[in-house]
Amino acid sequence: MIDLRLLREDPDRVRASQRARGEDVALVDSLLSADERRRSSGVRFDELRAEQKQLGKLIPKAAAEEKAELLKRAEQLKADVKAADAERDAADAETQELLLRLGNLVHPDVPVGGEEDFVTLETHGTIRDFAAEGFEPKDHLELGQLLGAIDVERGAKVSGSRFYFLTGVGALLELALVNAAIAQATAAGFTPMLTPALVRPQSMAGTGFLGQAAQDVYHLDKDDLYLVGTSEVPLAAYHMDEIIDADRLPLRYAGFSPCFRREAGSHGKDTRGIFRVHQFDKVEMFSYVAPEDSPAEHQRLLEWEKQWLTSLELPFRVIDVASADLGASAARKFDCEAWIPTQGKYRELTSTSDCTEFQSRRLSIRVRDGKQVKPLATLNGTLCAVPRTIVAILENHQQADGSVHVPEVLRPYLGGREVLEPVSR
Repeated sequence: MIDLRLLREDPDRVRASQRARGEDVALVDSLLSADERRRSSGVRFDELRAEQKQLGKLIPKAAAEEKAELLKRAEQLKADVKAADAERDAADAETQELLLRLGNLVHPDVPVGGEEDFVTLETHGTIRDFAAEGFEPKDHLELGQLLGAIDVERGAKVSGSRFYFLTGVGALLELALVNAAIAQATAAGFTPMLTPALVRPQSMAGTGFLGQAAQDVYHLDKDDLYLVGTSEVPLAAYHMDEIIDADRLPLRYAGFSPCFRREAGSHGKDTRGIFRVHQFDKVEMFSYVAPEDSPAEHQRLLEWEKQWLTSLELPFRVIDVASADLGASAARKFDCEAWIPTQGKYRELTSTSDCTEFQSRRLSIRVRDGKQVKPLATLNGTLCAVPRTIVAILENHQQADGSVHVPEVLRPYLGGREVLEPVSR
């Protein structure tokens, strides 16, 4: 959530942010009104409570003729205090409810617009010319079937659409990717973490995934637990309700977890293969830093993502995501999109978001710097979303005979294999 003081001091900035996100601007005025009622009812309660305490001191000392009148006033004050307390609580609850609906403030450098209004910041690698090499590229599913690596038919039989099995070398490729990603993150100073896949509502809400993203989240009604769509959620909630000493920052974690997404609203999109699925594994980077250090940390996370994709020998571009495509928690987000040959376009493989103080305020995570205690900043960055990375590797590194070149960084985790060979059926 944002700082209420900032809302009061510069409401036009918050309105502009809401407008850039394509969200309800009227929410700002509703929140200002609720906050004013909260503060005025709080003052009213404090005044009545002070009078009540003062009256309590006077009654024992009052003369008989005065005491009856004072007792009558005390009864009225009791009712007034109770009413003021209820009014204060109601106004506070309304303020908090509205505040939780408000997205993070969009960074001033973010391009304004929708999904297609991003700005390309840089491109890396060379897109292969398969025609010049004399063959038509196969898509990842056909390659996966040739390699004995992907089985979507049995995935659908067992679990439904958008589920799959990774088999044989496909399973080994996932493990290689996860081990290589964790090795890079560990070398960069991240603490490896295996995180819970089920979290309580306060963890999910605290990271901002129960607002506009709620339709994509799986909920277990009987247990009131949520399946995470990213290990960002448990990593953000890891220090919930804690105060961290400034000399411990930055804190960097690399979480590995299964991820679950309903993919609501994606009917008809990416239905072939494993690009858009309901369950997948992912390695996620997460940082806690001082607020003033978050822009620099954001660039560092992006550099680690670029290092990873370069080590996989993939052509990719970096985009500055437009304001209406940010997600509630992010003030700014960069995506790394790999080239997918059979689609003829770049598709998102990794992203990194600067969430500034938005999540830490909701989760009550603060930093102690000398005598000052204040919210800190949180940032996240996908290092390896496994299925999409497999898609990019298979399609970009395929050979005419259906074999697939193995990037050097993965070979130590694949028994030294340099090539994945088709299997006989």
